[in-house]
Amino acid sequence: MNFLRGVMGGQSAGPQHTEAETIQKLCDRVASSTLLDDRRNAVRALKSLSKKYRLEVGIQAMEHLIHVLQTDRSDSEIIGYALDTLYNIISNDEEEEVEENSTRQSEDLGSQFTEIFIKQQENVTLLLSLLEEFDFHVRWPGVKLLTSLLKQLGPQVQQIILVSPMGVSRLMDLLADSREVIRNDGVLLLQALTRSNGAIQKIVAFENAFERLLDIISEEGNSDGGIVVEDCLILLQNLLKNNNSNQNFFKEGSYIQRMKPWFEVGDENSGWSAQKVTNLHLMPPADPPFSCSNLGSNSAPCLLSWDLCHPPRISFTSLLTDSLTINTVSEVIRGYQVNQDYFASVNAPSNPPRPAIVVLLMSMVNERQPFVLRCAVLYCFQCFLYKNQKGQGEIVSTLLPSTIDATGNSVSAGQLLCGGLFSTDSLSNWCAAVALAHALQENATQKEQLLRVQLATSIGNPPVSLLQQCTNILSQGSKIQTRVGLLMLLCTWLSNCPIAVTHFLHNSANVPFLTAQIAENLGEEEQLVQGLCALLLGISIYFNDNSLESYKKEKLKQLIEKRIGKENFIEKLGFISKHELYSRASQKPQPNFPSPEYMIFDHEFTKLVKELEGVITKAIYKSSEEDKKEEEVKKTLEQHDNIVTHYKNMIREQDLQLEELKQQVSTLKCQNEQLQTAVTQQVSQIQQHKDQYNLLKIQLGKDNQHQGSYSEGAQMNGVQPEEIGRLREEIEELKNNQELLQSKLTEKDSVIENLKSSQTSGTNEQSSAIVSARDSEQVAELKQELATLKSQLNSQSVEITKLQTEKQELLQKTEVFAKSVEVQGETQTVIATKTTDVEGRLSALLQETKELKNEIKALSEERTAIKEQLDSSNSTIAILQTEKDKLELEITDSKKEQDDLLVLLADQDQKILSLKNKLKDLGHPVEEEDELESGDQEDEDDESEDPGKDLDHI
Repeated sequence: MNFLRGVMGGQSAGPQHTEAETIQKLCDRVASSTLLDDRRNAVRALKSLSKKYRLEVGIQAMEHLIHVLQTDRSDSEIIGYALDTLYNIISNDEEEEVEENSTRQSEDLGSQFTEIFIKQQENVTLLLSLLEEFDFHVRWPGVKLLTSLLKQLGPQVQQIILVSPMGVSRLMDLLADSREVIRNDGVLLLQALTRSNGAIQKIVAFENAFERLLDIISEEGNSDGGIVVEDCLILLQNLLKNNNSNQNFFKEGSYIQRMKPWFEVGDENSGWSAQKVTNLHLMPPADPPFSCSNLGSNSAPCLLSWDLCHPPRISFTSLLTDSLTINTVSEVIRGYQVNQDYFASVNAPSNPPRPAIVVLLMSMVNERQPFVLRCAVLYCFQCFLYKNQKGQGEIVSTLLPSTIDATGNSVSAGQLLCGGLFSTDSLSNWCAAVALAHALQENATQKEQLLRVQLATSIGNPPVSLLQQCTNILSQGSKIQTRVGLLMLLCTWLSNCPIAVTHFLHNSANVPFLTAQIAENLGEEEQLVQGLCALLLGISIYFNDNSLESYKKEKLKQLIEKRIGKENFIEKLGFISKHELYSRASQKPQPNFPSPEYMIFDHEFTKLVKELEGVITKAIYKSSEEDKKEEEVKKTLEQHDNIVTHYKNMIREQDLQLEELKQQVSTLKCQNEQLQTAVTQQVSQIQQHKDQYNLLKIQLGKDNQHQGSYSEGAQMNGVQPEEIGRLREEIEELKNNQELLQSKLTEKDSVIENLKSSQTSGTNEQSSAIVSARDSEQVAELKQELATLKSQLNSQSVEITKLQTEKQELLQKTEVFAKSVEVQGETQTVIATKTTDVEGRLSALLQETKELKNEIKALSEERTAIKEQLDSSNSTIAILQTEKDKLELEITDSKKEQDDLLVLLADQDQKILSLKNKLKDLGHPVEEEDELESGDQEDEDDESEDPGKDLDHI
């Protein structure tokens, strides 16, 4: 800027210079200065002037700026200034408010400068190469400049980038830049690059764009993200919309599953921002066929719940009024039973809660709703009923008397359809009639059920059937759109339903009304109604079961011939397919009309017309005899069809049984393998238990041997283990005897002492003569008895001592034995418990083994049968082998015979030659023919030898 101040200061010192002269001086500095700093300052000055003096800078400086980009790539600062200056020149983004004329001039100026810049394609290639620079001051201005070029002249710049080597790949690297500013501007650049160019869209998609964009959306918070998420979603729509290749790539890359979190909006009570609502509106795929083919199984329930069940923090109607969202849901549920059932179960957040179908139908029959929305709702309802007999039954059931809410608190789908069918709005009449016709499509049961519907027309009047009310409205001369809708409903209702035809013909006013409508010569507007009336009357003839005497097939055809004429009738019938809107409706099922006036035909009805127009024409021209023959043929065909159907059912049942048996066989095989594995495991466990049992048995044997040693010691002392109690009793008895003998001994000792004392006193007082002989004898006896008692006492004392010793030893042995018995008892208890467990397992295993033996027996029987088949095959092979050997012998014999013949021929040739030689020697002339014949003969011999060789080879 100092350089700019110097230039501007120089202007004030001298004469007044214009802005063009200042810009010219700066351009001269850029072109002629040798110092990089001077050139950089000059370019920076041009940048500051480029916004205010855009035209002057663009005219004088563009060529110099491009030259700077080519020559000064080593300096990122001057490159950044040059890119910014070019962006200011080319871009139409102006901060200040300007008038409309000035804005238009600015846009033209940007286009002109863009055309000058891209005139040399090398400039765009140079700009693409600069985007490879990582420096922020180069890459960011380059991205902005290229985006501005694409906005000004998109197709031309796209073509240059497309032919540039690695051009798109360089731009894809911007999505991986860690600086969010460059990444976000790169998304905007790719938006402009991929707009309306399928080739670039494919290249961008195959450069992993889906993966990167989904990562950015996830990083930014999915639906809660800001403007970056919106830009990524717009770029995704550019890549996918009307591009089948990218759609298939998106599906095969499993990116559908990554979309699922987009629609999980949660149940928080906070409100939704405007940005979040915008993101949610952009998230459903924009291409219905893409939605139908890919969102069916995984993401559909989540998408449906988002579309129809999100909380009312934003207007529920705001999303239901989004026709793109409703069309996406339509394609998701079309023909997919799981999603159709889920859709039927969804309730809208209203008070009281109402099914989403009811809420959508309320929008369809409301004439204040936008036309596009009503078409989207009708298509959604049609997709719900497409190949969905369960849903058709649910809709028709809401019209039946047994299911109508008597309190009137809730509105059903059937009531809304009836209300729309008889509304004053013709578009509501048409939509309701077509919706109800789809509830009857290819469903004879619901056609018969709908005949039960009764309507209360006014207070005091009896109710009339829905069929009769439709014909009443037709006869009142309502709007063409209403009559067309009702006639399409009646044609769909009566086709392939003879009972409905009978009910229709039972009203005597219907046939005269139809014939009158067809016979009249009306304007072009009424010709379509005449054609539909002819179709309805033709359906009444073709599907007539002749149950009404006055309206049999033959009588109705006579009526047509008299009042209308067959040719006139066929001509009126052809008005339908010749209508200009018929072909448009037959192209695709989605009703896509520019305005309500074009809403005349339904896609499914056009298929019905195509099916019935030819057969009705044939039925009109057929005679009664041909009708009879046709009826007989029909009956025969019906019988044949019934038989075929019966056999088909039988085959189907047998197939099911066969499949079940196969599954049972496979299950039994698996069970057999599992049981065999279990048996192997059990056998190994049994072997382990046996080993453990043997070890315990060995240990128990050792304990018993130890116990036997104690028992032998006890037997050595004369005592058995079981006689311990008896020994104790004997010991007690011996103790008692000892005490008794001790007491007797004490008594004897006292007697002896008394005798001694009495003897001593007798010697002192009396003489020895007085002692009597009896006392001396008594004393002797007592002494003898005393000695005997002492000896007995000594012996008993010894015996008692011995017994006490033995008692102590026995008590010690008893304690040791008791301890060993306790240990042995515990061991035996453990062994008994384990043995019982093992025996239980053994019994279970024996039972399983028995069952396995039965299965093995059955398998062995099958094996025997297979073996028998194998034996029979082997016998056949043996027979064939025998025949083969015979043939080989015959071939060998034939070879030998040929060899013998060849030998004979050779001998004959030798003889012939010898005879010829003899003839020559004898002077007999030999003719040349003989020589030729001999040569021919040799050739034949050679040829005869070759077959032999061939035979030998064989």
